[in-house]
Amino acid sequence: MKITARGETDIGLTRSSNQDALLVDDARRLYIVADGMGGHAGGEVASSLCVKRVASWIDKHAPPHKLASLDEASRHAHICSTLVQAINHASTSIFERALEEPQLMGMGTTASALMISGKHAYIGHVGDSRVYLIRDRFTYQLTNDHSLIGEQLRAGVISREEAKNTHMQNVITRSVGYQEMEDVDTSTIAIEPHDLFVLSSDGMHGRISDQEISHAVNKSKLNAVKELVELANARGGKDNITLIVVVVGG
Repeated sequence: MKITARGETDIGLTRSSNQDALLVDDARRLYIVADGMGGHAGGEVASSLCVKRVASWIDKHAPPHKLASLDEASRHAHICSTLVQAINHASTSIFERALEEPQLMGMGTTASALMISGKHAYIGHVGDSRVYLIRDRFTYQLTNDHSLIGEQLRAGVISREEAKNTHMQNVITRSVGYQEMEDVDTSTIAIEPHDLFVLSSDGMHGRISDQEISHAVNKSKLNAVKELVELANARGGKDNITLIVVVVGG
């Protein structure tokens, strides 16, 4: 199936730097969103380093010719394992960089990676950036937010309405680079013709509802990227904004 994608990252209207990073690579069918944290320099370094290290690890350990030689079950296991290793390789690199440069101490980043191989999509995820699947006009959030609010919602401690108004919006419970190794969520899903995947940083989904994202992407496909970034800015642009839309051909 043909895969096409488009992505954009925007500084927003209030930040002095863009601490988000992204990768859109149709040739490798690899897509990554990383939202850095740790001060002006730290966030930029962490997110950029994360994207580069994850991509290079996957290139080395899961090249197409190697995947083609595996049966389906082995391929699923190998790609999921590679995504975990790739994100932890990035985490170690970021952690060690902070030890070398004390001004970067405490930096980290989210990481949401989508890799498509054959008729399946594979996800590796840490943090509160998100991966969505839009299929037959239904929207599914494929990742759990590793955030204080996300954990409270899953535990039933607070309601969704309360979550919208809490001052703890930006507290995350897992990040890449804060320590050498991190727990990485992985998942696998069989893709279907006309599936739409969306990867976003919280500068996007924190300002625009899932329903609005789904409506725009269903309507405009790849062109929704620009529309949604503009809408996030129109609603205050208080954070960096990053979005990738991936379209599975018919």
